[in-house]
Amino acid sequence: MARRVHLIAYLDRCSEDELIEDVLLPLFRQLGFHRITAAGHKDKALEYGKDVWMKYTLPTLHVLYFGIQAKKGKLDSAGIGKPGSANVAEIHNQVSMMLGHEIFDPELNRRVLVDHAFIVAGGEITKPARNWIGNKLDSAKRSQIMFMDRDDILNLFIVTNLPLPKGALPEVKKFDPFDADIPF
Repeated sequence: MARRVHLIAYLDRCSEDELIEDVLLPLFRQLGFHRITAAGHKDKALEYGKDVWMKYTLPTLHVLYFGIQAKKGKLDSAGIGKPGSANVAEIHNQVSMMLGHEIFDPELNRRVLVDHAFIVAGGEITKPARNWIGNKLDSAKRSQIMFMDRDDILNLFIVTNLPLPKGALPEVKKFDPFDADIPF
């Protein structure tokens, strides 16, 4: 429970880049994904809706490609974005771009399409936001979208026993023997 509390506090204060680098990348590595590549999130160059792309090899040795669109805060369907939340229409545009744009896999030396897209939020993804995206996408694309919100991240972090990011660890005070009370 203490680890969960520290991770919640970290998710509240971390930036979007820290969410990706310190939380999502280690988590997906632990879950068995490989070739995890942050796709230019800091400068937005050549991102095409993907903050991260990665591969997952099935037991049959078939490979599936995944893209991640990550947002730090809450995803909702409000017409005007509130501080700390993102509008789902923006996510819809980015996910549509992600599913339609090829990525280069250097291991195969060819371009491939993303098979599935994760929409990840460091906060809550509201039910209206999920429904809005589902209604906007055609049935083929709808089956390619997976949602992961704060509760999913917390549960996966705890279940996989992944160490907390450095910024989530509480500060440990060093013992100074000269500050201790004299025992007499």
